[in-house]
Amino acid sequence: GEGARSLSCTGKGTICNMGAEIGATTSTFGYDPSMDRYLRATGRAAIADMANAIAEHLTGDPECYANPSSYFDQVIEIDLSTLEPHVNGPYTPDLAWPISEFAAAVKEHGYPQKLEVGLIGSCTNSSYEDLDRAASLARQAVDKKLKVKAEFTVTPGSEQIRYTVERDGQLDAFEKIGGVVLANACGPCIGQWARHTDDPNRANSIITSFNRNFSKRNDGNPQTRAFVASPELVTALAIAGDLTFNPLTDTLTNEEGKAVKLDPPTGVELPPKGFDVEDAGFEAPASDGGRIDVKVDPNSDRLQLLTPFTPITQDQLKGMRILIKAKGKCTTDHISMAGPWLKYRGHLENISNNCFIGAINYFNDEANKVLNIDTNSYMSVPDSGRHYKANGISTVVFGEENYGEGSSREHAAMEPRFLGVKAVIVKSFARIHQTNLKKQGMLALTFINPDDYEKVRQDDLIDILGFDEFEPGKNLTVVLHHSDGTEDRFEVEQTYNQAQIAWVKAGSALNKIRKDLGV
Repeated sequence: GEGARSLSCTGKGTICNMGAEIGATTSTFGYDPSMDRYLRATGRAAIADMANAIAEHLTGDPECYANPSSYFDQVIEIDLSTLEPHVNGPYTPDLAWPISEFAAAVKEHGYPQKLEVGLIGSCTNSSYEDLDRAASLARQAVDKKLKVKAEFTVTPGSEQIRYTVERDGQLDAFEKIGGVVLANACGPCIGQWARHTDDPNRANSIITSFNRNFSKRNDGNPQTRAFVASPELVTALAIAGDLTFNPLTDTLTNEEGKAVKLDPPTGVELPPKGFDVEDAGFEAPASDGGRIDVKVDPNSDRLQLLTPFTPITQDQLKGMRILIKAKGKCTTDHISMAGPWLKYRGHLENISNNCFIGAINYFNDEANKVLNIDTNSYMSVPDSGRHYKANGISTVVFGEENYGEGSSREHAAMEPRFLGVKAVIVKSFARIHQTNLKKQGMLALTFINPDDYEKVRQDDLIDILGFDEFEPGKNLTVVLHHSDGTEDRFEVEQTYNQAQIAWVKAGSALNKIRKDLGV
């Protein structure tokens, strides 16, 4: 539609990036002139020429656009001329508030009204256009004698972006109102920053232009109400230092005591002088990687060579225990937290100490506290998993809707596998995480009847039957042996194709690849 054509290429990229939050496998826009402009501005004119030659095949067919309801399961029409800015959150990017209703929501729900930090940049909203529009507000603030009342940070999306916006003056505009420019990295989005606070555990509000705001993701504090919005809105709210400020209607008092109003932000989609960079940070790999001998200190707590996972057998799928029955939202942040844990990404044994520590246990509404039936004592989830594994007891994880939403981090599948989890059974999966579980040689299964989730008891012994006849389209059977001598039996669905079944039979996709290569 006209609205899509009016968006910049990087603006379309942000929307597609956010598709992961609703579990979308793929999000696309049809090829249009904005993509041609972006390719040429980034030194890829030859690709633009090739795309233009087949442009009609890189977008929807005309009849699809003329009668979309005949071709799509769901059609949502958004009128950009009437769409107002939104703030989303806290704790989830899919809780949306129009800015005109947000102040009332803040007061109704008791969110801390004082905004302590505004953060823009990172991977999702850090294009030249994003930073240029936010900088236009910063320049206004200087002209109108305003400074940020909240801490304000800027994380450029790449060294090329950082270098270009430094050259063109946007970084200087941010610094003049009190902004701090951070390194080009995931940074605060994934919890890597020095949060300035008098109490790391108290309730507070922050707002970011990042793509995710799950509990404890940004700073490890479950009391932090993290909201997400556009870079322009984040900048305006940081200037105000107040979550109830509506830049469309409200005024601010400047250093001279005068009431001033922010004008709508302006910006260009691409740098007029072109992109530039002195050192993009690229280091070419060795021309012959096969001659590299990888040596890892066996005493390192940050690096550890992987031991191949062994394939699951039918015998291991009998008499299993519950590692955790997760309640409500269980994202990859709940399964494998980031922040201080990231230094262990190369050491599977150590990073597994964060496995499911953010997930809520259905049976006690607490995080990282589960009953280990073998010891009849409460333990952290990783400790319970290690105990079961050491005693040869396989475990199962149960979850609810859109399980594994969020970052497509591989460790959220590797860690449960390492701790002895053989199957994850949920009401529905986020598609990427489901595939990651398959790649680690695990059973990613869904309830055919979501109500069967309620049948799972804390002290059940669990069997999964039918694994020896595992084939595409064939359901497996779960048997719950309750401690009172009764049992529940129901089928669960699996979506494995033949190649994915081969991963499971080999122990993991990596095992299968190594076998095929003969290494």
